[in-house]
Amino acid sequence: MNTNVKMTRQEVEEEIKVLEKIFDVVRILDGEFLSKMQENPCVRVQLGMCKCYEFWKKNKPCENCISVKAYTEKRQKTKLEFLDTDIYLVISRYMEIDDEPCVMELVRYLADDTLIDMDGRDKLVGKLKGYQDKLYRDPLTGIYNRRYFEDEIRDMQNPAGVAMIDLDDFKLYNDIYGHDMGDRVLKTVADAINHCIRKTDKLVRYGGDEFLLILPNMVRGTLRGKLLQIQEAIQNAKIPECSRLRLTASIGGVLSENETIDEAIARADHLMYKAKDYKAIVVTECDKKMLDDEETKNKPRIMIVDDSEFNREILSEILQEDYEIVEAESGREALHKLGEYGLGISLVLLDIIMPEMDGFEVLKHMTEEDWISNVPVIMISSEDSENYIRRAYEMGVTDYINRPFDANIVYQRVSNTVKLYAKQRRLMALVTGTV
Repeated sequence: MNTNVKMTRQEVEEEIKVLEKIFDVVRILDGEFLSKMQENPCVRVQLGMCKCYEFWKKNKPCENCISVKAYTEKRQKTKLEFLDTDIYLVISRYMEIDDEPCVMELVRYLADDTLIDMDGRDKLVGKLKGYQDKLYRDPLTGIYNRRYFEDEIRDMQNPAGVAMIDLDDFKLYNDIYGHDMGDRVLKTVADAINHCIRKTDKLVRYGGDEFLLILPNMVRGTLRGKLLQIQEAIQNAKIPECSRLRLTASIGGVLSENETIDEAIARADHLMYKAKDYKAIVVTECDKKMLDDEETKNKPRIMIVDDSEFNREILSEILQEDYEIVEAESGREALHKLGEYGLGISLVLLDIIMPEMDGFEVLKHMTEEDWISNVPVIMISSEDSENYIRRAYEMGVTDYINRPFDANIVYQRVSNTVKLYAKQRRLMALVTGTV
């Protein structure tokens, strides 16, 4: 199996701190050194880079250096090293740190003297399993960690259900309640999922708040039901210190057959991100077409207010693929449609210079009706006077774009504003307990 773990230098330093609590020796051997060792094992003495002689009390190179083998084969290698009556577990893991090849070498002294009696084999197996469990378990949740996925799961091709589970608004939990509460949330979610799955299923903490679930031999037609059960368990989970907190998760799931688990994860991840657009739903491949149709019907609604039909057409052309467009050719028509749609309008694109009621009068009425705090406004105008711009911001506009404008800039600013206000509404709902 080609583990080919890729990490940054900072990630390696953090991992070493954890591994040093388990192993007696944790060190990194760089690829250049190991390449030279392949040609001449004695080079380790010449370069003064190897501690093996001192550690193993040997006066010649090891006959079976697994670090060189791990580097050559680009995989993890394990062996037992005997020194008199003592036994050491040695693990050498090929990896790339900031794209530079190297090997992480881990050494652990197996301290149990009874390992070499007549029952030694069983006890040794138990001891090794214990160290392997520590290496492959997430210390916070107790479930498998990303290393286990990289070493044991990534290249599997067995038929299985594969699901990506992402907690909704996890960053907000940390920001509002603190990181200790965030840790309790992760532990609670892992426990809730574990209560829904079989012993043969594999639950992995894939990222910060992302969980990977492997369900071997999942029967077609039962995947969605299982994922709905898990979603319900997460929603019903209670945090003792914060009973008001309602947890939700967005889940994407696929059936993996003639592909690696890693390839199936890419498909499940795509569906999970579709689920996150709605939050707290399960999306499997059979749901995808339905959601695509639903997205077409439920695009965010943007109102373009401009007395120039030509200007409205240009903005509609830029935005109509991803947004439902409502047009108003005057300030009075804009206020009428705001009264009709209310918070159903996600954003207003407002011109300043219009007959009868200009953009500033529209802003004044939006303030009086308390719309301006919930419906963002972007001014789009050919007026670039500093006084106009300052007045617009003072009256509550979110952004100001001068005409003639760049279509890409308009689209990006609109998209960013719509997403920001959607997130603020979600945050307010969390704080007030209305979700």
